[in-house]
Amino acid sequence: MRNFLIILSTLVLSLPLAGNAEDIVLTIGGETDKTVSSSLQLTLSEFEAIDASTVETRTPWHKEKTLFSGVSGAALLKYLGARATEVDAVALNDYKVTLPVSDLSDTGLIFATRKNGELMSVREKGPIFIIYPFDGNPSLDNEVIYARSIWQLKALNFK
Repeated sequence: MRNFLIILSTLVLSLPLAGNAEDIVLTIGGETDKTVSSSLQLTLSEFEAIDASTVETRTPWHKEKTLFSGVSGAALLKYLGARATEVDAVALNDYKVTLPVSDLSDTGLIFATRKNGELMSVREKGPIFIIYPFDGNPSLDNEVIYARSIWQLKALNFK
């Protein structure tokens, strides 16, 4: 019985913790300087180290002004050295949408990891949620941009 408990304890301790900052939260592939020969996998702490940007806005899913923080699209492009014109964004449920890379550089969008200072769980549309600054630019307030505002983001593929 003692050996069984030791083995069970070892197995349980070796499992990754849900929401652990060192779990892979984003996989990036395609035409970037950092993904020439393989994909890039980032933990939450590695991803958040790229940039610290905020957007305070209402969204179709948040009627009150909400403060989102994360990595700006422009900073991510610079970090990656992306050469593509489009990027496929893929959610945990495999929903996929294609964004023009210009959205990342020109609209002020961020890859939000926090809402009002708190990490976003999967239940709260995390770990990463593409947020456009809807209040700051009325031209972003449309169905096309809503569809690009993917939550539970798990992967980006630049093409």
